[in-house]
Amino acid sequence: MTSTVILQAAGGGMLGTIVPMVLIMVVFYFFMIRPQVKKAKDHKKLVAELGIGDKIVTTAGIHGKIVGANDTTFLIETEGGGKIRFDKSAISLDATKASTTPAKV
Repeated sequence: MTSTVILQAAGGGMLGTIVPMVLIMVVFYFFMIRPQVKKAKDHKKLVAELGIGDKIVTTAGIHGKIVGANDTTFLIETEGGGKIRFDKSAISLDATKASTTPAKV
């Protein structure tokens, strides 16, 4: 009799193990995967909208102005007149738009 009660208490069935796993996957999707996909889409849109003459900031913190563009790279002119070629994925901010929009307080 005691062994029957113990077995019934321990066995939750397939539903008892599948539901928590599904809930974990749903939470993981909404808190981890979805924001990353949205961020990547926004960055791709930002890079597509950039053109020659736009001021930008790279992920390394270098400020400059785009003076040339390629399929995968931008040629950036820095303040001292030097020119550096950066991959488009290294662009983090469009400083032209950032300087014209009012700051939120």
